[in-house]
Amino acid sequence: MSLIVFPAIDLKAGQVVRLAEGDMDRATVYGDDPAAQAMLFAQAGAQHLHVVDLDGAFAGQAVNAAAVESIVAAFPGHVQLGGGIRDRAAVERWFDLGVSRVVIGTAALKDPEFVKAVAKDFPGGIVVAVDARDGFVATEGWAERSDMPIVDMAYRFEDAGVAALLFTDVGRDGMLKGCNIEATVDLARATEIPVIASGGVAGIADIRILSLHTEDGIEGVITGRALYDGRLDLATALALAAAG
Repeated sequence: MSLIVFPAIDLKAGQVVRLAEGDMDRATVYGDDPAAQAMLFAQAGAQHLHVVDLDGAFAGQAVNAAAVESIVAAFPGHVQLGGGIRDRAAVERWFDLGVSRVVIGTAALKDPEFVKAVAKDFPGGIVVAVDARDGFVATEGWAERSDMPIVDMAYRFEDAGVAALLFTDVGRDGMLKGCNIEATVDLARATEIPVIASGGVAGIADIRILSLHTEDGIEGVITGRALYDGRLDLATALALAAAG
């Protein structure tokens, strides 16, 4: 199995941004045309895209819907979307608009039965975000830290039919410190659910190491700032990942 590389488009006020450690006050703007950015990633060979409605994550509902719709219309591959998706109506709306997968975070901690229900009704379509601060689950757009260990969160959905767990080390996100490989692989080995790595990808070395762990259950990796800052070439990363 080849590692899936998900280039990331994070949306704030309709613009393409990256945050440092999930802090909305530490946003760097990289562009004001999300659809054009999606097309650039497609031209580099990307077949998967990870999109986050950052405003939505804090508001608890879609805020950058127009930008997301423009991305879905422009990108020929699979779009995975997160940010403020906390009820069935939101899940259904995004699938109807052509999103391939929806990522649920805060609701997965606070209303696990809802997540299990939609995972059953939309096979292969639900990703549970396991965002961690110091080994515990972070919620509300990473603004709060819960008292639940990340592995316990994973076990909660072991037999629920979710497509993947999206594991983000919040302290590394947008900081180019390198992905938390050890914690990600530990989580993948501890659960039967495929794991997507996120947070801190600094360059091609992270892609190379993660690609060695696909048999441990690492399905993919999300990268954002390294691409935008030119530290990682997407075409090179995709080729390396495809080579296994």
